[in-house]
Amino acid sequence: MPRRSLLFTPGDRPEMMRKAPTAGADVIAFDLEDAVAPGSKADARESVRAVLSDPEFSPDCEVCIRVNPTGIAADDDLRGVLGDGDDAAATLDAVMLPKAESPADAETLADLLAEHDAEVPIIALVETAAGILAAEDIAAVPEVDALAFGAEDLAADIGATRTDEGTEVLHAREHVVLAASAADVDAIDTVYTDIEDAEGLREETRFAVELGYDGKMAIHPGQVGPINESFTPDPERVEWAERVLAAKAEADAEGRGVFRVDGEMIDSPLIAQAERVLAYAEAADRD
Repeated sequence: MPRRSLLFTPGDRPEMMRKAPTAGADVIAFDLEDAVAPGSKADARESVRAVLSDPEFSPDCEVCIRVNPTGIAADDDLRGVLGDGDDAAATLDAVMLPKAESPADAETLADLLAEHDAEVPIIALVETAAGILAAEDIAAVPEVDALAFGAEDLAADIGATRTDEGTEVLHAREHVVLAASAADVDAIDTVYTDIEDAEGLREETRFAVELGYDGKMAIHPGQVGPINESFTPDPERVEWAERVLAAKAEADAEGRGVFRVDGEMIDSPLIAQAERVLAYAEAADRD
């Protein structure tokens, strides 16, 4: 299932967590890190566990929790949320690891998840200079199935000044896409911090699509619609994808490995593109 939009919800706000699936995001992430004050971490873990364990909480989207960076805090998060592997573990689909800076960080989290009988995939958030430089190795960890790019923390880490154009983080932003693609995992773009600027969000998301990102993170439910719309392929692109896959089926039936569509030779990368286009079109149809 495409991850066009990933919506963060504070882990200490149970009413918001229960409502989060109605925003239409492909992924909802209950946040135990930045959105929760240090003194509220324990209460937040209990709140997240209560929501995930509730039989009436059955969202039709991917459910993720963002733990604190690898170490004692992450173990405390998993222990507090998953307990002894009850219903909370069954509801959890993924875990986001913030400030991932090396393969060892992801491997350590994977080991912790296994100890808690929750062998779910990891979304590694690279948001420091070290994380960006190690992105390819992090993405290659078997349990990692997505890289997420954090521009705000990266800018703070390297002392860059954030601008509307984003040129100060563009190299890193492109590097994350390359690292994710090389490992065949999803690439999820950074948040857009101005929740009032829907058109600016659309413009930035369209640029993320052009760069090759598979989705974008959101910090407000109102951002989900514009993000999903921006990842919805144009009808002409959908028609092209349908022609490619129809021609592939015909070629396969005839035992041909090479075929043309609209005068263009079609190879494996273009077939993969066509499959991706239709997957995103189907996701838009479900909205």
